Amino acid sequence: MNVSFFLVAYLVGSIPFALWLTRRSGGTDVRRVGSGNIGTTNVWRVAGAATAVAVFTLDVGKGLAVVLGAREVGLDLSGQATSAAAVVAGQVFPVWLKFRGGKGVATAAGAFLVLTPWAMLITAGIFVSVVWISRFMSIGSIAAGIALVPLVFISGVPPPVLTAVCGVSLLVVTRHRSNVTRLLAGSERRVGQRA
Repeated sequence: MNVSFFLVAYLVGSIPFALWLTRRSGGTDVRRVGSGNIGTTNVWRVAGAATAVAVFTLDVGKGLAVVLGAREVGLDLSGQATSAAAVVAGQVFPVWLKFRGGKGVATAAGAFLVLTPWAMLITAGIFVSVVWISRFMSIGSIAAGIALVPLVFISGVPPPVLTAVCGVSLLVVTRHRSNVTRLLAGSERRVGQRA
């Protein structure tokens, strides 16, 4: 049962909403424009705010749905945490797109909003504040990924949840390597800049 559900969680995470919605909104293949990433930020740059909001909502929804589904079918906290990691892995390494996906930020936010809501809400506040000040989505995402771990730790969550948070946060931060390279080179686009 658990293994089957984890596979379903991964496949749900693999649904490429960004690719589908950008093609529907204007025929653009988001993988071939801007940064080439199939995440909310690149969708915003190539297809506009409305499409980006839709993609963000659906990607957050994937994380929420999977963890709530794991809870509904009776998986214990360890199973729920593993499901959270699986859905994020699907977003980052989607089987449908030759394992070249997004950076997992929105899907992780949805998943951990269920498992550790207060830490996730504070992390969301940190993300918004950093983006507001820096005008870089990537810096906000990296800051949020780093901040989530100590926030979850001090909130006293059980070890399976903390382990999943650590693994997913590390994945999210390392997926931003190309952004760090562009930041250092001065070529990273700020919020609102079109591709």
